Amino acid sequence: MDKELLWTRARIIRQIRAFFDGRAYLEVDTPLLAPNLIPESCLEVFETVYLPPFLSKNRTYWLIPSPEIWMKQLIADHGVSLYQICKCFRNGESLGRLHSPEFTMVEYYTMDADYEDSLQVTEDLFQYLIEGLPEPERSALAPPFLRITMEEAFSRWAGFSLFDAANQGTLEAEARRLGLEPPQGMNQADLYNLMFVHAVEPRLPKDQAVALMDYPAFVPCLAKQDPQGKTMERWELYVRGIELANCYSEETDPQRVRDYFTVEGARKAQTALVPHRIDEDYWQVFLPRKDTQGRIRPFPPCSGVALGLDRLIMALTDRSSIDGVLPFPMEPRLE
Repeated sequence: MDKELLWTRARIIRQIRAFFDGRAYLEVDTPLLAPNLIPESCLEVFETVYLPPFLSKNRTYWLIPSPEIWMKQLIADHGVSLYQICKCFRNGESLGRLHSPEFTMVEYYTMDADYEDSLQVTEDLFQYLIEGLPEPERSALAPPFLRITMEEAFSRWAGFSLFDAANQGTLEAEARRLGLEPPQGMNQADLYNLMFVHAVEPRLPKDQAVALMDYPAFVPCLAKQDPQGKTMERWELYVRGIELANCYSEETDPQRVRDYFTVEGARKAQTALVPHRIDEDYWQVFLPRKDTQGRIRPFPPCSGVALGLDRLIMALTDRSSIDGVLPFPMEPRLE
């Protein structure tokens, strides 16, 4: 990376800090190593071992794919809006134009907010960051973002109603109609993802930032469901067709969190290339607790956003590859 781009990267990070500091978000610094993780069957992790010098038993830790597991504990303790800029790690993904196993994340949680509020915060952040950019670079990043529900996206670019097909059990047939060959026995979430990646994502507009809203409830995540249980209060942000951010209205019900850990943990145990420990008691983070005045306080309603900083810098500097904005990109080596 040349010196000019190093300065640009440093300036963007300073701007992000200034934006959240100006809104009274608390910046936090949490561990990169975790003794257990939130189960997410859609991603793989890195495992490492701590060798205590005076103990006979080594201790296994995992590099975090997101600081979420720590930040929600801080929210439970203090109930304040938080942000963090940190390294994250995801295994099992090929090195390429948009992927690096080690990357930088900006993660921020807004109290007493839902996913719509977080979208406004993110639009405000982008408006703050693009001031002074030339018009060609500004246009694809400038708010307001184009908001499209996932149902609308499938209707427009895949040619069918996602929810009707899910209800009628015809997702596999729709995948085959689109020229895809899903393996027998694929579940609804995997069929959805297969079609989204091949039929919808490549057709997203490139000239305007797009917020894909209201994901189907049959795709498991720790977001709140709508009152009908049909969709999740979730959006993902795409810029020039590239995913930059993921947001939830955070699930705060302890039993729903416990159920998610049970179901997704079992799936993770069956499919993970790198198994990891799961905290079976993590749901207790969401139980009501006493505040400093002795009053019982529930886990606060909040919304979180995970924003890929390297991809954001790539968009802000009009680069075509993530390697161009990493000071030391990971290089594949042939043994």
